[in-house]
Amino acid sequence: MLYSPEPVGPAGRVGLITLATDFNSEDDLRAILPDDLRLFTTRIENANPVTVENLQAMAKDLPRAAKTLLPGYGVDVAIFGCTSGTAVTGSDKIAALINQGMPGTKVTNPLLASELALRAVGAQKIAILTPYLPDVTQSVADGFADKGFDVTRVMGFGLDNDFDMTALPPKAILEGALKVNTPDADAVFISCTAIRSAEIIAEAERLLEKPVITSNQALVWHALNLIEYKKPITGFGTLFDQAPQPTSKVEVP
Repeated sequence: MLYSPEPVGPAGRVGLITLATDFNSEDDLRAILPDDLRLFTTRIENANPVTVENLQAMAKDLPRAAKTLLPGYGVDVAIFGCTSGTAVTGSDKIAALINQGMPGTKVTNPLLASELALRAVGAQKIAILTPYLPDVTQSVADGFADKGFDVTRVMGFGLDNDFDMTALPPKAILEGALKVNTPDADAVFISCTAIRSAEIIAEAERLLEKPVITSNQALVWHALNLIEYKKPITGFGTLFDQAPQPTSKVEVP
């Protein structure tokens, strides 16, 4: 039988390295990603509760997990899907560990992507909402402060496992975004790939009258810029509607 093979992900292949306990990031990312891109997922070992110690411990599994993303074919860009894990381990170390398993592959993570996204919408002063325990929440806030942002307020829901984070109703996330906002904040950042934040971005921006950046939204935006994807994406906030290209990209070791 004769046939013409069809391309798989004609505009690009996006690889996601997410946590073994993650319930949400694939859904959020696929909701935002264009149809001509394909998302391929692998998982790393981790354990609840979501503590600084457990987040640091899981990083050692990144090289192994990266090797399992379409071996022999590869992806155009690899995403690490854990904001808090990046905060406690460091963006550069995350990229280096992934490139041990996928040499030469472009890499992004939620902390780096969100930093670039916030700069792209012109934000210097930011309010931060997380689902985490206080010490993990503080790690995220410190990560942005270290990059030169002024953090005007930080709030967390006090959750310590991925199931409870994904079970957090989008309405509660929206209410949290409204509550954490301060009048002088240029933008609100909603941390964590495990929470269902993609669907509330537009409404949060309408009510707050300022940009709202979420972990998964920023990941898609940065990944698309890394592979130079040019088609417009609508419905997911100011970042996609009017933000310029990021000013820097991930260094590939």
